[in-house]
Amino acid sequence: MSDMTLAIAERAVRAAQARARELGTPITVTVVDDAGRLILCARGDGTAFLTPETSRGKAVAAAAFRRSTKEMVELAKEHPAFWNAIPGLVPGQILASTGAVPISKDGRVIGAIGCGGGTGEQDHQCAVAGAAAAAVER
Repeated sequence: MSDMTLAIAERAVRAAQARARELGTPITVTVVDDAGRLILCARGDGTAFLTPETSRGKAVAAAAFRRSTKEMVELAKEHPAFWNAIPGLVPGQILASTGAVPISKDGRVIGAIGCGGGTGEQDHQCAVAGAAAAAVER
């Protein structure tokens, strides 16, 4: 059983949405467990059509590879053949685009949070804020 709970996911979503308000951008936030299974998706008011799917794809990527998607974008520059092959191997499931980070508890990844709706950097900042809030024990 995963350590990712709905309460943790809700805390992460609230923090990511709060950061999005500070940045002045609408955002959709998705939280998955360590296996990439959906825990919670909250579509922000005014977000674009595909943001639930893109935020989830980003979150699944961060959970699967246990690293931020921002880091994956950089790795893709060094190893494009591998990263370009991923969408063909798992169509529609993984999106290695800036905007998601793993969520850890006690030093191990329990899930990930992905954001979509802003620029890649805005999405990343919102995901970082969400992951930080999720890591706080309550």
